[in-house]
Amino acid sequence: MTRRALIAIAALGLAAAFTAATLNQGEVGAASATASIEHGRYLVKIGGCNDCHTPGYLEKAGNVPQDRWLIGDSLGFNGPWGTTYPTNLRQFLRTMDEDDWVQFARTIETRPPMPWFNLRAMSEPDLRAIHRYVISLPADDTPVPDYVPPGRPPKTPHIVFVPRAPKS
Repeated sequence: MTRRALIAIAALGLAAAFTAATLNQGEVGAASATASIEHGRYLVKIGGCNDCHTPGYLEKAGNVPQDRWLIGDSLGFNGPWGTTYPTNLRQFLRTMDEDDWVQFARTIETRPPMPWFNLRAMSEPDLRAIHRYVISLPADDTPVPDYVPPGRPPKTPHIVFVPRAPKS
């Protein structure tokens, strides 16, 4: 074989190896993205996000189709802070990229019953996985009622959180 033929064969071999490595990286990247989304789904489920942000989730013992998850709710939570409503997380998280979400989760401080301190305690990879999962769901613009300040009656069904002293 001539020297040129050997160089051509070597070049083809290198090109094939490079192509295979590139394709394999794409597969690894896709598998990694899928794993991150599944981890986010797991965190949303065990973290209790659906308990408030998915209508009927608690009442139906979690038996709500995933296509209804995290769309917010018109069931309010009323207490000394006023009346709060669970945010439509599908809509909300689409307003920010992953870095913005991580920063938001690190600094959030909201009214009850949202356990904002739990978000602050999550690792950055967990927060990113939650963002990826929520963004992977179809967009949904279901409206949620606005916050109602203390002293004003809510116009929707609501749960009252008022501590009561025991009767003596």
